[in-house]
Amino acid sequence: MDLFLHYLSLPYLLQGIRFTLAVTLLGLAGGMVLGLVLASMQLSRFAPLAAVARGYTVIFRGTPLILQLVFAYDALPHIGIKLSAIAAAGLALAANEAPFIAEILRSAVLGVDRGQVAAGQALGMTPGVLMRRIIAPQAIRTMVPALGNESVSTLKNSSLASVIAVEELTLRSTQLASSTFDFFSIFFASGLLYLALTGAIAVIQLFAEAALDLDRAARGNRFARLLRWRAKPVGKPVPMTAEVPLEAQPLAATGEAGAALAPSTRAQRDQRAAALSDNKVVVRVTGLCKQYGDQRVFDELDLTIRAGEVVALLGPSGSGKSTLLRCINHLESWDSGQIRVGGQRLGYLPDGQLMNPRDLANERASVGVGMVFQQFNLFSHLTARENIAGPLRWVHGMSAEDADRRARQLLERVGLSHRIDALPRHLSGGQQQRVAIARALAPNPSVLLLDEPTSALDPELVNEVLDVIRRLAIEDGLTMIICTHQLRFADEVADRVVFLSGGSVVEEGPAHQVLTQPRHPLTARFLRVMGADATLHPVA
Repeated sequence: MDLFLHYLSLPYLLQGIRFTLAVTLLGLAGGMVLGLVLASMQLSRFAPLAAVARGYTVIFRGTPLILQLVFAYDALPHIGIKLSAIAAAGLALAANEAPFIAEILRSAVLGVDRGQVAAGQALGMTPGVLMRRIIAPQAIRTMVPALGNESVSTLKNSSLASVIAVEELTLRSTQLASSTFDFFSIFFASGLLYLALTGAIAVIQLFAEAALDLDRAARGNRFARLLRWRAKPVGKPVPMTAEVPLEAQPLAATGEAGAALAPSTRAQRDQRAAALSDNKVVVRVTGLCKQYGDQRVFDELDLTIRAGEVVALLGPSGSGKSTLLRCINHLESWDSGQIRVGGQRLGYLPDGQLMNPRDLANERASVGVGMVFQQFNLFSHLTARENIAGPLRWVHGMSAEDADRRARQLLERVGLSHRIDALPRHLSGGQQQRVAIARALAPNPSVLLLDEPTSALDPELVNEVLDVIRRLAIEDGLTMIICTHQLRFADEVADRVVFLSGGSVVEEGPAHQVLTQPRHPLTARFLRVMGADATLHPVA
């Protein structure tokens, strides 16, 4: 035991740790930098860059590290690059680790829900803002365990530097054992030293995971200062209390109350229709054509939406309802035709050329087209408050105080003032959709697009979301285009129903008229299948 402890504290072996750490740190630092470059190249839309990165990955993942070490130390001098043993070992280790780190980075970025990326784009975030505020914070949390594992692997692989005479821990252990023939004690001591180093990496990894644990940060706020993408609450926090009844909130009345506010008689509907007919056109779709391969989605589709009008898009699955909304916000491209919002041709320069992603994001923010998605698409690493306040700061340049005030006001309007600091996964589906509606309303959009806002909800949660939308339509006079299969809701709230089928508008007209007295056989069959006769009530 005394001999073992002697070797464990022997300066000769401890000096070997210094070389081991030097090679490991050089390999990790260089691997991280080069891995970031490789991951960026593979994620690039420029195919040649991606091809070069993949070629590098195939070569360096497919050849042994020991050959790369020999190449860096013995072959590079033939082209005039002479490196010290430690520098050569660090270079080889970095080149070897880079493809593995690049795959960790790339998989973490691709693992972020694409729906959240689409939501960020719809809110007007530029690619840079999306990466910094939405993608990177979530990707980093998933990368930590894999990077911790790769750090341990790099530390152990550094032992191969002994082949180019780097006197790291393994080489010094071998030299000492060869001179004393006490192999067991020396290599056991060496193994414990390696274990101490890998244990330190494990502790650092655990600390990083704890620092990025959103639930832990929310409970104790010990690590919240490390979450730079999250802002501290402004003002007095709202205590977590029991569920606030929807009836107590301005935008969350019961279905009957909401229905009572809607135009309920034919005369009222005609009067509203006449008033809307004088409003300016805010969305104009002209000759829209789009297809996926051989499947035609739109065939010369035309549609006009006036200010303050609520239009319900109906149609069978695959009729293009959701795609039309995504085209209006330019989240989808199309083959021909034009879409103008507020008189602007969204996504195109005056000369007809497509905008780059940054300019398109800025135009989305200025035109003001809000979007509520079918799957909510809340940013999972942000609280309900930050889901609303964050985009106001990052996109619209609003101060933290004003953005926070706006978020609190909207959450109160949708009945969630008691849940402002809850993460999306701690909210019910109906609550998440109400947060999504509040987020879309925050920048005061001129048009609000709602893509099947209740289809992902349990039946008992549908009414609470529909009531919020109903109040927005009736009290705020907001221009809305809604994809929905809720026929009674469409009858109560929509001014006009547009029925899509086969890539074109089959029938459109006043909501109650189309829903109760359809003229086209396809519309009649769809409504019959959806049970319109049992759902809708006659208008006096």
